[in-house]
This record gives sequence, structure tokens and C-alpha cells, in this order.
Amino acid sequence: MPSYDSSRARFRLADRHVAVFAHLLDGETPPEELWESLVELQRVGLVGEEGELAPVLRDLLGALADPMVMIQVEVTGEHGAVNHGVVVGQDAVISHDGWPGEEESEYVSIEPNTLVWELARKVNLHRGEKPQEGAPEVRIGTTMAALDAAFVALEEPGPDDEATLAHVGKALVEADASLTSPALEQFRDLVVALNATWRVTTAWDGLHDGKRSAMIRALAVWDCGPLGYWIREKPEEPILPGQVTPDSPLVLTRSNSADVWEKLTDLLPDKEELLIEAEQQ
Repeated sequence: MPSYDSSRARFRLADRHVAVFAHLLDGETPPEELWESLVELQRVGLVGEEGELAPVLRDLLGALADPMVMIQVEVTGEHGAVNHGVVVGQDAVISHDGWPGEEESEYVSIEPNTLVWELARKVNLHRGEKPQEGAPEVRIGTTMAALDAAFVALEEPGPDDEATLAHVGKALVEADASLTSPALEQFRDLVVALNATWRVTTAWDGLHDGKRSAMIRALAVWDCGPLGYWIREKPEEPILPGQVTPDSPLVLTRSNSADVWEKLTDLLPDKEELLIEAEQQ
């Protein structure tokens, strides 16, 4: 069921409820498959008997109907993939958070100057140890097939940590004979320590070669707990459906929380990259 918390101006809505709003904003009657969702919205007072939209929805629907920047955050952990995001509108910035196993997401308005902090919160970015100055770059390369083999091995862990490490290491060697020490042990340890993987994708309308075009930037990261953050350089984001195969290369580069923060900031377009001024003239 949808709900509204007036004390914090936040909503709990499923995608089907947002679809109802889209039809009503266009002056359309929602199709039959959305009637139950419409009735649920009417029960909580967000939609009137004649399809009128509650005033409290103004900022939310304004941003969803005319977004300047769309940000998608997909986090995959122990409970599967959970989707979050941010919609930057003309007059409001709306953040939404999903929850494992729940249909609804929570939508709330945030201040624009907290946007990077909001993205960091969604991916659970924590301050870690400062990197050693002049430390060599650490990069590990293998294949997606090796990663899949390691995950399969983890589904049947050994009786203790050492046995699990040995089991995963054996699976990696069988899947990618070119993965040798010390990269083999490093990658094995990363897979076993993996807390979550996440990717953030930003999209907006910009100019490419003088023509209006969809602009996209993305960042993919492994959060390996005590072993820190690792940027996934390959497969390179954004990934198109069917683009990744078992033979696709997988490349990870060691990073740190400060560097990840900067990369999150770099995902956001500068004001001059948006088409605001051109559209307002």
C-alpha cells in the first residue's frame, strides 16, 4: 500500500503507483491493470475521486514529469539487487530508496547541495584509511567466467575460512589458467570479502557534435569490506543488454573512499552541460 508521512513530506510508492500518476498528469484514465493501484492512492488521499492529484505531490510529480538529470543507483548484496535513485527537477530534487524484497520505494525531497552526500549514503560509502603517498597502482584482470566460477564455489563454502579460500582459488584456476600469483590470491580474497557491488548511472539531455543527445556517465565499484573499494574498469559502464559474455574481461583497480567520492562528484553534469538556458530562451 502507498503511504504519506506529512511530518517529513515523504512517500512510499511502487512503480505502478508512479505509472498511475503519469497517466493522470497526461489527462488520461489509467488502464484497467492499474485500477487497483489507483484505488490504493485514493484511499490514502493522494488522488481524488475525479482523478485530481493532491497538492502535496507537486514537487515529486514536477520532478518526475520534467527531469533535468536522472541518477540510477543499483546495489547488489546478500539480498540481491536493490534500486535507488535521484531525480533532479527544475524546482526540486527527489531521492528514492528501495528496500530488499519490498515493492515500494521511499521518495523524499532533498536539498540540491546535498546530492553527492546522498549518493554516498545510498552506496554506503565509508571513510577508510588514507592511501600511502606514492603507493603503486594495483590492478587485477581476469574474465567474467572466472568470477562466475568463484561465485558458484562460494555457494558451497568449506568447513572453515581456509577451506573456503582453497575452494574458491581452485575454481578460479580452472576457469582462468592465466590468473596466477599474486593476482590469483588477491582476486580470490576480494571475492570472498565482497560486501556488495554497486553502480551509479547519470543521464541527461546535452549536446553532442552540436546536436541534442542523451548523455550518460557511470561508475561501478566493488565494496570489499576490510579490503577496501575497487573500481570495476571492465566491463565498462554503461553496459548494454547482451554486451557481457563469459569471455568478457574483468578488470578491477584498487581505490579508496576519497577517490570514490571524487568519481561520484564527476558523474554529475556541470550547469553548462545542461540544456536549461537554451530551452528557456
